[in-house]
Amino acid sequence: MKRLLAAIFTLLVSLPAIAFAAPPPTTVTGIPLDAPWKVTVYHLVRSSFKHPAWGWQHAERDYDLALRLANDDGLKVDTDVLFAAAMLHDMAAFPPYTVTTKEEHGAVAARESEPILRKAGFPMAKFPAVQAAMRGHMFYSNPGSEAEAIVLHDADSLDFLGDIGAVRIIALTGASAASAAPAIAELESFVKQIPPRLITKAAKRIGARRAKELQAFIDRYESESYGGKLP
Repeated sequence: MKRLLAAIFTLLVSLPAIAFAAPPPTTVTGIPLDAPWKVTVYHLVRSSFKHPAWGWQHAERDYDLALRLANDDGLKVDTDVLFAAAMLHDMAAFPPYTVTTKEEHGAVAARESEPILRKAGFPMAKFPAVQAAMRGHMFYSNPGSEAEAIVLHDADSLDFLGDIGAVRIIALTGASAASAAPAIAELESFVKQIPPRLITKAAKRIGARRAKELQAFIDRYESESYGGKLP
């Protein structure tokens, strides 16, 4: 009996630690940072990748939306691969990873992310899938057949549409720009070019809605700028 009571007492003492274990930290939007390497990578992105168009907010939106697309289309994705690719795919826009050559920025990320992920403790057997997603993330790129690359491609494309797309591109004009006309022209090209290049069914639905939103913004802008004469 004494042994039984002692065993029960030991179990009861250990229950709080089991039942109330601290949950993993999360990102701003609630993405679980359920591995030490994710904490390290996210800290790097939050602290170093600051830009209204290409910064950490864009990376986090891409991950969230890519996961939504995968779920809606019934695609099985490796969240380790998707997280690493989404967080670092635009790293070439930031020093010390920027390059002066005409090399595609996704290819730069596929190369320069290797030591970062290795040092952080990323499971490097999955790194080729990360590289493929990075290389194919732009709307004009062919993402291939891997699910992670497909959903990242579509998510990144969708972030060029809708109100968020307008904000991102207009933010690139800067204080020294003569007018917003080039940005508006870029947005007009997105309305035409991006929707046909979307792959997943979910992205096509979202893309159609966001393209209409973006076109409505452009139309209002044209009207309020006297038919574009005062951009």
